[in-house]
Amino acid sequence: MKTDESPASGPDDTDDTLVDVRDLVVGFGDLRAVDGLSFTLRKGAALGLVGESGSGKSTVASALLALHRGTGARVGGAVRVAGVDVQAASDDELRRLRGGKAAMVFQDPLSSLDPYYAVGDQIAEVYRVHVKTSRRAARARAVEVLDRVGIADAARRARSRPHEFSGGMRQRALIAMALACAPDLLIADEPTTALDVTVQAQILDLLHTLREETGMGLLLVTHDVGVAAESVDDVLVMRHGRAVEHGPVAAVLGAPREAYTRELLGAVPRVDAPRVRPGTGSAPAGVSGGGGADGREVSDGVVSGGGVSGGVVSDGVVPVGGAPDDGVPVGDAPGGASRDGAVGEVVLEAVDLRRVFGRGKRRFTAVDGVSLTVRRGETLGVVGESGSGKTTLGRMLVGLLEPTAGSVRYEGRAQSGVRPTVQMVFQDPVSSLNPRRSVGESIADPLRARGERDETRIRGRVRELLERVGLEAAHYDRYPHEFSGGQRQRVGIARALAADPHVIVCDEPVSALDVTTQAQVVALLAELQRELGLALVFVAHDLAVVRQVSDRVAVMRRGRIVEHGPADEVYESPQDPYTKQLLAAVPALDPEIAAERRRARRQLATV
Repeated sequence: MKTDESPASGPDDTDDTLVDVRDLVVGFGDLRAVDGLSFTLRKGAALGLVGESGSGKSTVASALLALHRGTGARVGGAVRVAGVDVQAASDDELRRLRGGKAAMVFQDPLSSLDPYYAVGDQIAEVYRVHVKTSRRAARARAVEVLDRVGIADAARRARSRPHEFSGGMRQRALIAMALACAPDLLIADEPTTALDVTVQAQILDLLHTLREETGMGLLLVTHDVGVAAESVDDVLVMRHGRAVEHGPVAAVLGAPREAYTRELLGAVPRVDAPRVRPGTGSAPAGVSGGGGADGREVSDGVVSGGGVSGGVVSDGVVPVGGAPDDGVPVGDAPGGASRDGAVGEVVLEAVDLRRVFGRGKRRFTAVDGVSLTVRRGETLGVVGESGSGKTTLGRMLVGLLEPTAGSVRYEGRAQSGVRPTVQMVFQDPVSSLNPRRSVGESIADPLRARGERDETRIRGRVRELLERVGLEAAHYDRYPHEFSGGQRQRVGIARALAADPHVIVCDEPVSALDVTTQAQVVALLAELQRELGLALVFVAHDLAVVRQVSDRVAVMRRGRIVEHGPADEVYESPQDPYTKQLLAAVPALDPEIAAERRRARRQLATV
């Protein structure tokens, strides 16, 4: 491991040391999740723990507050937080540490908040555990911290329950709860994973402002390298429970010394890089083939198919589609180009789609007059903030929702209801797969739905599909909980392919995955598109991913398309102010650029 000294992470145990971790080991059964990790964090500084899923980041964060105590986990080494020896601390000492001196913001605010109680009451309860005060004073403190984290009309919203808050507001509420007792340390575990770029930028700006105002230390756990660049002074890259590289964020991200760090950076899609066609002939300088047999990439414990130049090309550009080997950026052909550069026929057309939910005063228009076409072999990206109508549009294209007005035409024919030729890959494969059925049976559903009754043929076809998406035929009888996130998404893709579709609508298919797994899933979709001539509708809030996969891009806001055109044209010369706002909120890998953007957002907010 290469280590650079910095104000945030020096080896000396000085008086201003807030966190001191020495040779931390955490094991679960035969698995060693953290293996001899050491680092320090000083008061007022910010450290980012960065790595892929399964690298041990969240396990380290939990160990700082002894959350593994009583779970059967084996914890070794020394951990001191705010002067408390966490390993030797009694339950009472830990209770005073948690929330009082060190607080944690978890990844999923919906599961961290009690759905029955008002948000303000939950914050007040935390405050009263640590501060002897009246209920009235505790409620006033709850309103104060809610206002501090940017919740408008905090006194009224404090009486709201979690389901009445948006995703970004729930995350702000969790941060408010953490701030209630003015802790010295804030541990944020993937605080922006499920948020769109504008809300993500707001949360990161909030964390930065709170650090400036309170002087608290920040330990940020994230798989998003761009988020780390925006938020921390130092970064520690983890892999398989060990530190790979550690130093100032500008040095580690700007000139990484370790091969794994370069691979991690190489897998990050760049919003400022044009989409590049695969097959340029040169091996990438970051992530190459991934280290698997025969040059194939290895992900989630399986070896995936080796097409699309090993899955990732240099400069974080994920190759998509079966273009000629000329390395020419695509997206400038009007109307969309097929994989061989010719204009493909229209396979899916939406005409003036409108979808309204509710009645009377609760009537809400989710999609309002959207028209678009999708051609064979092309990818149409649909981007926008949460609530812009992207998912509702995708569900209407598939037939899962009937439009209130307008029509959807499949290969020139107007149809209603679900069409086998149009399939969907859902955002959350956990909730879209039945936990009581094997993945093989779930993949077989489309085959049985269209009348196939020969179980031998069904099982054979499912095994072929499993292997096609980079899994093993033997995985037929496994259940969803036995797979990683990336593997479950591959199962979802296999199920979509079972119906032999012409169009696949992908609804946020990689939003919950780390950057390397994300790149591999995107590369798999590209390979399938090239071989099968599929048309893809790629719905996402991650603008960088959308640029690297799309021929054309449609930007949605409040149910309408505000900008639409070839991908590179939209990204390089955006015309609509909303598109410009979205692009300005994308995290930058350069900390200096990130700081400039943060200052610009602050100035804009004060206007």
